[in-house]
Amino acid sequence: MEEVIVKESKIHGKGVFANRDFKKGEVVIRYKLNPLTKEEFENLPEKEKYYTSKENGQYVLFSIPERFVNHSCKANTNPKNKCDVAIKSIKKEKK
Repeated sequence: MEEVIVKESKIHGKGVFANRDFKKGEVVIRYKLNPLTKEEFENLPEKEKYYTSKENGQYVLFSIPERFVNHSCKANTNPKNKCDVAIKSIKKEKK
């Protein structure tokens, strides 16, 4: 079973939702960043460039599900060491 799922969000486009309960301090998502050369970045379709970042001079492409983590004023997680860590208990998304 996947620990998180991607589905349509009521807030904006797609979002990431808990597929199980998480306790405060647990890692919810471990980022799978794909390093890109400058040339690879430049050749990406514009739609894919939206899911990139430049860190320490290196372009990276976010994978699924982390590319769909929505930013929120009432966040459930904070980024830390290439992970999203629960800052409070998170309940499984009801279907």
